[in-house]
Amino acid sequence: MTRLKLSDITDGKPVKLTIEVPARLHRRLVEYGVVLNGGVSEGAPEPAALIPPMIERFVASDRDFAKALRRTPTISKQ
Repeated sequence: MTRLKLSDITDGKPVKLTIEVPARLHRRLVEYGVVLNGGVSEGAPEPAALIPPMIERFVASDRDFAKALRRTPTISKQ
């Protein structure tokens, strides 16, 4: 099975954001959802459901961001 960086989409308390993505990125997100769903398009997560955990994973894995937070801990308290 394909090992993806994103493995689980959890529901949390949402904050509504409106974004626009290029059509190419939208297609890739649809494809990612299908792969995440075991290659089956029926029941695959919608692109909008993929974006928050992807961004969360990206931010969590950004070493320079983590270093900046350690240097300036008040940033995360704002």
